Amino acid sequence: MIIIENGLSSIGQQNLSPVEERIVKALESSPTEYRYRNLGELRFELRMRERFIVNARSMDEGDAKFAAFEYSYFNSTFWIKTPYGYRLRDSKLPSEAIEDIFTNSSAYSFECVTSIVLIYYKSILDTIRTSYFNQLFSPLLVWGHNYDDDMSMVTYEGVDYIPGDVYYFSNPDYDDPIWMGENSVFLEEDQYFGHGVGIMTHDEMIEALNTLRKKDATESAFLLQQVTRLKFSDLYRYA
Repeated sequence: MIIIENGLSSIGQQNLSPVEERIVKALESSPTEYRYRNLGELRFELRMRERFIVNARSMDEGDAKFAAFEYSYFNSTFWIKTPYGYRLRDSKLPSEAIEDIFTNSSAYSFECVTSIVLIYYKSILDTIRTSYFNQLFSPLLVWGHNYDDDMSMVTYEGVDYIPGDVYYFSNPDYDDPIWMGENSVFLEEDQYFGHGVGIMTHDEMIEALNTLRKKDATESAFLLQQVTRLKFSDLYRYA
């Protein structure tokens, strides 16, 4: 359910893209209340969610490899590998470095949590002014759950199936710890993108993870009933 606090009851005719229309339909049909201060804040979220989907598909089509930190690599023109992740070189702009990950993808290798963080950074860059992005995210350290505080993420219980949401497929009987689960972007009805496995349906994701369990495993992979999102309202001020 969409609630716009300035009194407007519906987004109405707003020249939405087909992807934005699907997002609105999902928000409106959800039993969860999605509150916005005004129509602009809702439009901002729609644009950013659409970019999540576009950039997830772009990563799927790119040449970035899947690897644990030990075997990972980032383009050394922009990044320095540290024990905690990849630090942006002082001489480089965050915007140029994030763009490079998507335009020069063969120079990168990372795991699934990092892929979500990178998709988020790229989507924010696509949605706010470049000058604001560089101000917000400098200095920049990237790997796993190491990300800038200005890109605040929140995790809620429940699965609402809003396109652009991030869901986690847990794999409790994993063999290699890197396959203990898969962070995925929900693209549209029964389509998820997970770095390392690609775009799959729910059942295909479960099947893929079940091939990556320890010998004699008995517990199937499953979709964890939680969702991770950016705090869109915090970023709206930079729209």
